[in-house]
Amino acid sequence: MHPSILQSALSSQGLRGILFHTVQVLSQAEHRAGYCAFYEECGRNPSLEGALIPPIVPCRNYSRARELTGEHYRKLKEVCPMLDKGLGSTFACCSIKQLTSLEMSLTLSKALLVRCPSCAENFAHLHCINTCSPNQSQTVKVTKVMNVTHLGKTREVVVEYQAYLATSFADGAFQSCQNVRIPATGGFAIATMCGRYGAKLCTPQRWYDFQGDTSNGLAPLDIDFRLIKPGEVEGVPEGVIPYKGRALKCNETTPSGGQVCSCQDCKESCPVLPPPPLPPGPFRLLGTDGFLVISIILFCKDQNCNDVSQRVIHPAEVSCADRNSMAAQAFLSSVFQKWGTFMATYPLMVLLVSAVVVLGFGTGLMFIELTTDPVELWSAPNSRARQEKDFHDKHFGPFFRTNQLILTAPGRKGHIYDSLLFGTQNFSGLVSKDLVIEMLLLQKKIQFWSEDLNRTASLKDVCFAPLNPNNSALTDCAVNSLPQYFQNSLDNINAKVNMTELGVTKEVDWRDHLIYCLNSPLSFKDITDLGLSCMADYGAPVFPFLAVGGYRGDEYTNAEAFILTFSLNNYPRTNVKYNVALQWEKEFLKIVQDYQSNPTTNFTFAYMAERSLEDEINRTTAEDIPIFMISYAVIFVYIAVALGEYSSWRRILVDSKFLVGLGGILVVACSVLASMGFYSWIGIPSSLVILQVVPFLVLAVGADNIFIFVLEYQRDVRKPGEEREQQIGRVLGNVAPSMLLCSLSESVCFFLGALSTMPAVKTFALYAALAVLMDFVLQMTAFVALLSLDARRQDNNRCELLCCVTVATQKSNQPNEGFLLPLMRKYYAPVLLNRYMRFIVMLVFLFMFSASLYLMFNVTVGLDQELAMPKGSYMLDYFQYLYKYLEVGVPVYFVTKRGFNFTTEEGMNAVCSSVGCDQFSMIQKIQYAANHPEQSYIGISANSWVDDFIDWLNPGSRCCRLYSFGPNAGNFCPADKSSFLCGRKCMAKPSNGVLRPTEEQFNRFLPNFLGNRPDLQCPKGCVMSIYTQIIGETFQKSDTSRFMAYHTPLTNSQEFTAALLRARELAYDITQGMLKINGTSPDFEVFPYTVTNVFYEQYLTIVPEGLFNISLCLLPTFVVCCLLLGLDLRSGLLNLITIIMITVDTVGFMTLWGIHYNAVALINLVTAVGISVEFVSHMTRSFALSIKPTHVERAKEATANMGSAVFAGVAMTNLPGILVLAFAKAQLIQIFFFRLNLVITLLGMAHGLIFLPVVLSYFGNPVSWPLVPTDELRLMMRRSTSFLSSTRGAGPSSDIALPPTEDDIT
Repeated sequence: MHPSILQSALSSQGLRGILFHTVQVLSQAEHRAGYCAFYEECGRNPSLEGALIPPIVPCRNYSRARELTGEHYRKLKEVCPMLDKGLGSTFACCSIKQLTSLEMSLTLSKALLVRCPSCAENFAHLHCINTCSPNQSQTVKVTKVMNVTHLGKTREVVVEYQAYLATSFADGAFQSCQNVRIPATGGFAIATMCGRYGAKLCTPQRWYDFQGDTSNGLAPLDIDFRLIKPGEVEGVPEGVIPYKGRALKCNETTPSGGQVCSCQDCKESCPVLPPPPLPPGPFRLLGTDGFLVISIILFCKDQNCNDVSQRVIHPAEVSCADRNSMAAQAFLSSVFQKWGTFMATYPLMVLLVSAVVVLGFGTGLMFIELTTDPVELWSAPNSRARQEKDFHDKHFGPFFRTNQLILTAPGRKGHIYDSLLFGTQNFSGLVSKDLVIEMLLLQKKIQFWSEDLNRTASLKDVCFAPLNPNNSALTDCAVNSLPQYFQNSLDNINAKVNMTELGVTKEVDWRDHLIYCLNSPLSFKDITDLGLSCMADYGAPVFPFLAVGGYRGDEYTNAEAFILTFSLNNYPRTNVKYNVALQWEKEFLKIVQDYQSNPTTNFTFAYMAERSLEDEINRTTAEDIPIFMISYAVIFVYIAVALGEYSSWRRILVDSKFLVGLGGILVVACSVLASMGFYSWIGIPSSLVILQVVPFLVLAVGADNIFIFVLEYQRDVRKPGEEREQQIGRVLGNVAPSMLLCSLSESVCFFLGALSTMPAVKTFALYAALAVLMDFVLQMTAFVALLSLDARRQDNNRCELLCCVTVATQKSNQPNEGFLLPLMRKYYAPVLLNRYMRFIVMLVFLFMFSASLYLMFNVTVGLDQELAMPKGSYMLDYFQYLYKYLEVGVPVYFVTKRGFNFTTEEGMNAVCSSVGCDQFSMIQKIQYAANHPEQSYIGISANSWVDDFIDWLNPGSRCCRLYSFGPNAGNFCPADKSSFLCGRKCMAKPSNGVLRPTEEQFNRFLPNFLGNRPDLQCPKGCVMSIYTQIIGETFQKSDTSRFMAYHTPLTNSQEFTAALLRARELAYDITQGMLKINGTSPDFEVFPYTVTNVFYEQYLTIVPEGLFNISLCLLPTFVVCCLLLGLDLRSGLLNLITIIMITVDTVGFMTLWGIHYNAVALINLVTAVGISVEFVSHMTRSFALSIKPTHVERAKEATANMGSAVFAGVAMTNLPGILVLAFAKAQLIQIFFFRLNLVITLLGMAHGLIFLPVVLSYFGNPVSWPLVPTDELRLMMRRSTSFLSSTRGAGPSSDIALPPTEDDIT
């Protein structure tokens, strides 16, 4: 054979031998007890780049395990105590270097697990077995080696191996860690240690696979964990014995002295708690709704009282009340007659003085303040929610300003992505690269020129920057959005790389990174070869529920909405940057609206800014001012036309009352201006509610009085020898007591209503009370003078507006009754007061009252915020999107007031939730509540800086260390410094496994904790910039603090109110527990704070508050009516009952028409009492003063005479103006001004003109005989005697009251 051929053959044979040897090494490794598969460190893994820690790998070394002595033994005992068999008997397969590297790796991972000692012990147990077990070759199989040159020597290194574990150990270790939480986020630690699967889909196999995957940035080599079931031999190499060690349960202590895990981290440690009590059910009687039963009983009972007949009154029974009534009426009539005569005699002087007085009051309008801040309007300064808000804002600063977009892309087709790492994943049409980039470009657009800063301003000038608040860059701003998973970098979104996994090579891109980050938002590096972080560019995690919405379960990539949130600092209104923030929000809205109107926009979205609510309310108020003006104009035209007499076409310009109507309107306007001016003088602010409601109320009251006065004058005939001024005085004397009765009742009613604790109701009541009073005063002065001037013009046959023009046709000497009075006298009153009709009316109205009483107990309490918006507002779309797509509710802070000592061990245990903490600590109680979100409305439990601080101090982590030497020796050493420089721990390992700093250590290291920005080396770090977000500006041992949780999504005011109530109940329970801790101040308190509490607290007390206010309003109507009618208790009582029925029926109809009961409705109900007085009191007084012989005839007279004036003055004045309000854009005006006032007016008219006459015909007082003239008495005596003779035997059921004789009266 040729030498060259021989050499070639030998070379080929040698190569085959080497290859054979390699395969033999990889596939037929020996597995013997007491032998190692690898030993010592041999440099970096050549196949791994971009690892978060140096990927140091071991040397391939099949050899006996080494006996450990000296420092080697002490290191093993410290890192892997479960392998310690005692000095001289401990063998291991790891060197000191390997133990040091293992310690570093465990430190990083155990930082998340240290809250649960048994979990941390099991985690270390697993990796100690793989790395250091003396029987290492029996539990691992090396599957891949590579040659690496290290320190000038080339060696084989292990870059991949299989680890065999018995499922008993693997499952037990996993279960002990499964529920360990991260207090800072409220999530589970295992979510960050299970890759793409997150906490929900994590299993033991997936957990171990992630730990052994080098793409996680922490594993130095690939480990293929094989979990072997008992008795299973398939797939297990010969000689391999799966590790069957015992994993500690989470409710067990550890051999090293660690305590059982807390309830929050270990369900098995939780005490057995009874389920929370269900909310009380509805009131029930006889197996059905109790209020319905009561209403039916009342209705049936009332029917037994309808047939009431007036007994015959003997002349000797004339009461003192009759004489008092006569005296009161005579006195009031006399006073007003003299007053009216004087006012009519000097009209110009009266008008001048009135104008001066109104002008004097009106000058106060120069100092008027309009309250537009909803907090100031609806929350009393001394209310609990307001005090809690002030306390929170003082210590922690106001809640940041929120500006948000919710973006969707309906109609776009989704796609299925076959990921190399995560398998098949569904992507909705929204979650696409082009839309992610489009959203990224949108959020970078906003900048503008600021006059306040005298430069171009952008987001960084006003943004909330929790990690760098003092010198913020744009990347420090807290912007939560999906592009933050890519650090808002277009390059990161476009990044792609080929990656090999399990022998398959594929391209990975933004989708793989996104899938990973949505499930592991706390990761500093994804598991792909992209190597990107999941943390936002401002340094905090973005949880998926803050970035996407409209998904099911954990299918984040199938989300239907992107959520983009800009958080701005909530500066005080006096700060120059407050205006800059408002301007930024204005530009934000402008850019978003322009973007929305762009036809090329791919998104359909809704948006809002912090200023949007106030802006939209102000906008719609301005837009609806013309509606109110039209409403008042319609009322004015009606009054001007309806007051005219129109006896002849030739005298139409003479008999019209255009100027009188205009004067009446001006009287109303002047009374409102005087009221507003007076309160502006004394510093009581006004509001838009006052501007909208008070003029309407005063117009209703004023118009009624005007009609009664003018119609009475038109129906009156001047007596022979009587001057015009005397006639006006006499007419005023007849009607002014009735006007006084109504005006005084209403004014006192509103003044008492000012006792309300609700600012908007209180100021409304004050303004309305004085306006009604001023309206009456001006009617008694200026309007009387104006009528006197108009009567003089009319007597001279001069035309209105053209006073120089006269007509020849003379005025008729007959009284002008118009068409309404004869109509009601001839047709309406007889039909209404027919015997059968009266019974039907009583039946119908009592049924309506009983039904309304039932409905009243079912009225919905609250005001949904979307009702404050006008129709077509962009905020309505935003609320719709908000309720549909957001997966969590508003944050709720549990705030601790001063007086609790956090620095003692007992104090920390009463707050924290980790090992050694009280099972009923603050955080643990909040967790118990979060376990029942449907009742507690707590969706995500509170995070705890106390837990993080304790974990940060743990000597098992790199977070808290001290410099060992040098100028900084003994000072705090950051986690990114080498262990060589920082070899000392802040605290020693506790003997009982429960780490608690002393008071001195607490105060020393807390500032370091708060200034330690979290990173890979120390994920438990905090940061000084959010110092005030945790414990206020200057923390002492008894200072205030707060702990943040999240509500469940709250969609209406009933849920917001219930959430507030449940949170307060929880906070009270927490307070009672913490008061038992030694050293706690007796006045210590924990309270829940949510930014919405100040708006919804009112609904906790608005029902009793409303009953109190309405009762206060009803009281003066009874008292004043009784007094002005001469202590006529029966008339006062019937007056009161009718007004109560109107109020109850109004609330019942509110339920039927979907009008919720709230502060705005309460203002209208208080107004309803005032308007009801107008409908009722005039009629009651007219009946009481009637001298007809029977109840029915007196009721007919009152219905015809006064009912016609009330109908024309109140009902027909209000209705046209109310109907115009139906065209308003604001939903609040449509619901609470159109609907509710329409109900109030119609019910008032029905009760005043239908029900009240019938009730008076049954139950009214008999004739007040002292009012009857002597000649009429004789005639009535003869009639009654004749009637009694013809109906002898009728007895006491007669409807005739026997009048007293003349001697009796004398």
